[in-house]
Amino acid sequence: MEKEINYEKAVSELEEIVKKMENDELDIDSLTLQLKRAKELIQLCKNKLSKTDEEIKMILEQE
Repeated sequence: MEKEINYEKAVSELEEIVKKMENDELDIDSLTLQLKRAKELIQLCKNKLSKTDEEIKMILEQE
């Protein structure tokens, strides 16, 4: 994956992929590539959410 993108950009890109899929805008070759990209973006978002959750818990435990 290229330089890491922020959460909001990842979600936005995922939404765009879903929109294209729902509107049948992807041919079979593009569909495969877009599904792979979507999988990468989902993993990136999950990792960012988990990291943020851990950081929040640490902050709250300090108080």
